[in-house]
Amino acid sequence: MKMSKRLLLVSATGLVTVGGAQAADLPVKAKAIEYVKICSLYGAGFYYIPGTGTCIKLGGYLRADLLLNTHSDYDAARSGLGGAQNRLSNYYTARSRENFTVDTRSATEYGVLRTFAELTFTWTSGGYAGAGASTAGGATAYDAAPAGTSGSGSIAGGALGVYFAFIQFAGFTVGKSLSQFSAPWANYPANSFDGLPGGAGWTTGVNQFSYTADFGQGITASFSAQDQVAYGTTNIWNISGATAAGLATGAYGANDIGGSRSPDLITMVRIDQAWGLFQASFAAHNNHAAYYGADETTGHPGDKWGWAGQLALSIKNIPTGAGDTINMSGVYTDGASRYNFQDSMSSTYAMYGGTSLAGAYRSVGLAGLSDSIFVSGSGQQLTTTYGFQGGYTHNWDPYWNTGIYGGWGAVRYNATAKGHICGAVVATLALSTGLAGCNPDFNYSSVGVVTRWTPVKNLTFSGHLTYTMLDQRYASGSTVTLPLQSGIAKPGTVYELRDQSAVSLLLRAQRNW
Repeated sequence: MKMSKRLLLVSATGLVTVGGAQAADLPVKAKAIEYVKICSLYGAGFYYIPGTGTCIKLGGYLRADLLLNTHSDYDAARSGLGGAQNRLSNYYTARSRENFTVDTRSATEYGVLRTFAELTFTWTSGGYAGAGASTAGGATAYDAAPAGTSGSGSIAGGALGVYFAFIQFAGFTVGKSLSQFSAPWANYPANSFDGLPGGAGWTTGVNQFSYTADFGQGITASFSAQDQVAYGTTNIWNISGATAAGLATGAYGANDIGGSRSPDLITMVRIDQAWGLFQASFAAHNNHAAYYGADETTGHPGDKWGWAGQLALSIKNIPTGAGDTINMSGVYTDGASRYNFQDSMSSTYAMYGGTSLAGAYRSVGLAGLSDSIFVSGSGQQLTTTYGFQGGYTHNWDPYWNTGIYGGWGAVRYNATAKGHICGAVVATLALSTGLAGCNPDFNYSSVGVVTRWTPVKNLTFSGHLTYTMLDQRYASGSTVTLPLQSGIAKPGTVYELRDQSAVSLLLRAQRNW
C-alpha cells in the first residue's frame, strides 16, 4: 500500500514538471504596441509620428474640371487662342489634379514649431496653334498645352506644382506661403474663377521672410520681405522696343525687367473676431529696369519705388442664414499693379469679336498692364491702378450653397506714359484717329455665380458661370492695322477697336480628404 502511494506521488510530480516545461515552450501573446497615437493638441486629423513628440496631418484633394469657352483653367478667354475666338480656340478644356498636404507641428519652449507643404500634380488637355500659315496647305497645327500650363497637355505627362513649403517658428514664417498682403481668401471671395481683379492673390504661395506679432483678442500685425521677381511684377515696358507683333497682343513695349534688387516690403494689421475680419495692408515695390538697348553701354533708367494699399473686410453669419459670409476688398496701386491684377491674371489682353464698321475685318479689344514704362534716355513712369472685389455665399441647407461674386479693376497711365505708348501705337499700327483718339487706359471686370452641392461630407459638385468685360478707352470708330498673326490664324488687315466680353463655364467635381 505504501509502495502504491509512493509511485502515484512520483508520477504526479513528473506530470506537473513535464506540463510546466511544455507550457514554457508555448508562444505567449505579446502586449499590443500602439504604433500610431492620436494627437489632440492641434485639432482633428493629427497623429504622433511614432517615436517622436511631433504631430503630423496628411490631407489634400482630387479634382476634375471641365471648362467651356475659356481655353484655360480657369480664366476668361482674354488673349492668345482663347481671345482669338476662331477654329483654333478650344470650346472645352479638361483638367485633373491631385493635391497633397503635409502639416507637422511640435510644442517647444518658444511656441509651436510648424512645417507645411502643399504639392500638386496636374494634367490639362492641350490646345492647338497655327504654325506657318504660309505653307501650301495653309495654317498647320500642333499639339500644345494651353498658356500657363507648362506642357501639362502632353499625352502621358503632367505638371508638378509646389504651392506652399514653409516653416513657422516663434512668430516667423520662412518659405513659400500666402502673401501677408493678401486677405485670407486672397482673390476668391466666393468663387473659383481665377481672373478676378480688385485684390492681391498669391494663392499658390510666394517666397517670404515674415514676422507676425500676436497682441491677443484676435489682433495681429505682420512684417514681411516678399520675393517680387517671379510673381510680383507685371511688365516694365521699354516703349522704344515696341513691335507690331507685340502691340497686336497688348504688349506696349519690350519687357525690360532687371534682376532682383529688393524684395517687396509689406506690413499688415488684422482684427479677427467671431463677427468676421478686418485687414489693412501696405506694400512697397521696387521697379528695377534693365538697359535701354542691347548691352550695358546703352544706359538704363533709375530705380523707382511703387506702392500698394488694400483694405479687406469679412462678415460672418449674417442674418440671411447660418454660415453665410460676405468677403470684400479694395486696393489702390502706383507702380505695383500685381497687387490689384493678381498673379493668376494676364497682363496683356487681345480679345476679338465681330464688327459692323465698314472696311474692318473684325473688332479687337487691346489692353496692356504694366508697373512702369519708359523710352530710351528717359526715366520710368509709374502705372496707377485701383479696383475692388466682393463675394456673398448663402447656404440653402447643409448640402447646397450659392455664391455671387464680382471684381472690377482700372488701369490709368499718366500723360507722359500715354504720349510714349500712343506714339508707338499710331506709328506702328496706323491708328486711324491718330493721337487724338489714343488712350491706353482700360477697365476690366468679371461677375459670376456658383452653386455647389455636397451630397456627402468632403465631396462637392459645382458649376461656375462668369461674365467678363474689357472696357478699352480708344476713341469710338478707331481702327488699327494689325500684322499677320500665324499663331492664332489672324490675317494682317484692318480691325475696329472696341470693347469685348466673354462668358465662361466651369464644371467641377472635388473630393477632399
